[in-house]
Parts: sequence; C-alpha cells; structure tokens
Amino acid sequence: MASITRFFRFLFTIVTGLLFVVSFLIAIPCYFVVFSLASAKNAPRIAHRITRAWARVLFTIFLVRVKVKHRELVDENTTYVFIANHRSQLDIPSYLLACNNTYRFLAKAELTKAPLLGYVIKRLYISVDRKNKEARAKSMENMMDSLRENISVFICPEGTRNKTDQPLIDFRDGAFRLAIAAQVPLAVLTLSNADKLLSPFRPFELSPGTITCTWSKPIPTTGMTPDDIESLKSKRAL
Repeated sequence: MASITRFFRFLFTIVTGLLFVVSFLIAIPCYFVVFSLASAKNAPRIAHRITRAWARVLFTIFLVRVKVKHRELVDENTTYVFIANHRSQLDIPSYLLACNNTYRFLAKAELTKAPLLGYVIKRLYISVDRKNKEARAKSMENMMDSLRENISVFICPEGTRNKTDQPLIDFRDGAFRLAIAAQVPLAVLTLSNADKLLSPFRPFELSPGTITCTWSKPIPTTGMTPDDIESLKSKRAL
C-alpha cells in the first residue's frame, strides 16, 4: 500500500512540476516589464507582489493550503530581519504567503546561474557565496543597504536546507549580526508540516495538505551590540 501511495505522489509531483514551469514562463515577462519600466525604488516592491501572487498560484496547483497564526504580531509598515526554519522546497512559497511585508531573500549564489530564475534573483534578491569571505561581506553590505531602503531581509539562519532528522541545525551568526547592526527587530517564523508534504529525503513525492506558519513576537535589538549575538540566538522561538 505504501509503495502505491508513493507512486501516486510521484505522478502528482511530475504533473505539478510541469505546471510550475508553465506558470514561471508566464510570470517571467511580468518581471521583465517591472525591471525595465519601474523606478529603482518601486521595482522591488512591485516585483515582490508578483512573486507572492505566483506563490499563491503554485499552492493552488499543488493543492497546498497555508495556515498563518499570529500574523497580527508583524507590522506591515516596520522593517525587519525575518528568520525561519527551512526543511522543504515548499518553504519559500510558504514564507511569501505568511508575510505581507516587502522583503529581499538572501539566496545562494548558485541560484543566480539558473536559466531565467537567475535573472529574477539577481534583480530582486541578494545572493551570497558562503564559501567566499569577500562575498559574504558584500552580501552583508547589500542587506544593510536594503534595510536602509526600508525593505526587510529574509534569511534562513541554518544556512542551508535542513536535511537531517533533527528539527533544527545550528544557527549561523549572520542574521543576528545583521539585525543588531541595523538595530531593527528580528521576526521569527516557524513552519510545520512542509517537510511532511515534500520531504527533503524524498523531493519527488509531493502531497496535498496544509502547512502551518506561526509568527512569534518580534524581538527588538535596539541597544544591542555584537556581544549580544549569542544571547539573541538563544531567544529564537523555533
């Protein structure tokens, strides 16, 4: 019975994967128009709305519902450093639907090389080569610039998708160092069940279902210094 279930999940993943490609090809011209015609100030905000709309379309196709708890704790007019756990490929669209704020993701530099997708990431988000010290420093500078523009930053503090059997792997310092340097609040989002619908161990077996996204009360960083990084990390609500 389990093998039959896995087979149908595989077929469902193939169909939804094809629809993902079609929807992306439809979205790309929208990004192109925005990046070509909108001002430098407005383009990130308009493009982010396109990405959120695309995420909503994808989850409709995937038959995935996002349930958001305590959304009221996050002020749409406040600039934050957002952090969240990351175990599934469904996480990114979930973040988009759980948060109404405009923000830039911190993305792996490898993604900027992907056909078409790389075009969007290079213009909309912030990329980093984590193996390169200079690139890491440059990404920190770019994130600070984004926060100065009053555009929030979204970081997965584990540094990569968690493919272990543990709920979390060790957090890196970057997100906490950034929040303290910019003196902006740290907003924590906890996802559950995404890895049950699309496991990091079985990435070609998607299931319909519900992902729960829970916001914790944002943590102010006003007055904190780099000496408070470890203390701030310990306050995480994941």
